[in-house]
Amino acid sequence: MKLFIFILSLIILAVAPFVGETPLEIRKILDAGAMEHLLFWDLRFPRVLVAFFSGAILALGGMIFQAVFRNSLTTPFTLGVSSGATLATAIGIVFLPSSLAALSYLFSFAGAFSTILLLFLFARALRAEQTNSLLLIGIALSFFYSAALMVVYYLSDLEQSHSIIRFTMGSLNIVGLDKFYPVIAAALLLLGVVSRYKKELKLILTSYENAFLKGIEIKKINLILLLVVSLSVGVSVSVVGPIGFIGLVIPHIIRLVYKRSSDKLILPVFYYGGVFLVLCDLIGRNLGAVSEVPIGVVTSFVGGPFFIYIILRRKRSNG
Repeated sequence: MKLFIFILSLIILAVAPFVGETPLEIRKILDAGAMEHLLFWDLRFPRVLVAFFSGAILALGGMIFQAVFRNSLTTPFTLGVSSGATLATAIGIVFLPSSLAALSYLFSFAGAFSTILLLFLFARALRAEQTNSLLLIGIALSFFYSAALMVVYYLSDLEQSHSIIRFTMGSLNIVGLDKFYPVIAAALLLLGVVSRYKKELKLILTSYENAFLKGIEIKKINLILLLVVSLSVGVSVSVVGPIGFIGLVIPHIIRLVYKRSSDKLILPVFYYGGVFLVLCDLIGRNLGAVSEVPIGVVTSFVGGPFFIYIILRRKRSNG
């Protein structure tokens, strides 16, 4: 089963850059004067790379959130972190001059991390544990951010409003490798930091008391992990927009397939999160519609029913 899934994932990654509305003659890809060369190296190939590393960020970020907050439903999306980054990016679209568009990464990170700080402050004020109460607060923040986004949208002009709508649906319309470099840097930073603290993460998941007795600085490690996840998600959202379900679906599916502890699932979750988004993008731009289906819509259509199926199957297997 694992081998079959891995081989299938390699086929998806290999085929993705070559499949699209416009067919490619493979022999012309290396011909610098051919249209196929431009289409492949400036559009298709960067798009697949950005999709893979964005999906990897969202999947691994979801697993880390579930570990830190000790709740299987918490992800950057369900806790409002992605919504905060989306609102901040929309503010940047409307109020920043086009010459400062590069600052959208900073706006996204600020929106993501400020949401995490608010979650901790509210949970502390309510003396609530970081479980269901924090999840409910995150949902409330998401509604607030949605309302604020509507205000920003109302204040925007025609061009800005179109950009905001396209952005909130998620988009992988990448031209060239310029936007790939920040995403791969964020993805590798996240993977490196999470791998660095994988032993501590395993102890924290076992129990806070056990981790404390082992000398683990729980608050410090949680803060570092959340900071890096916020930065990575902020970069991803600023490039491809808010994309849901990946951080929720992929960690659960990988746990069911591999049946290992979370510290041994870091690479599989990272890898298959990327493959899942590449697959969703492949579906979205090959449905034969007038224009491609936004990637956020595809992930919800594919991920939602599949996640329900996994939950029902798991419940039946548990009796």
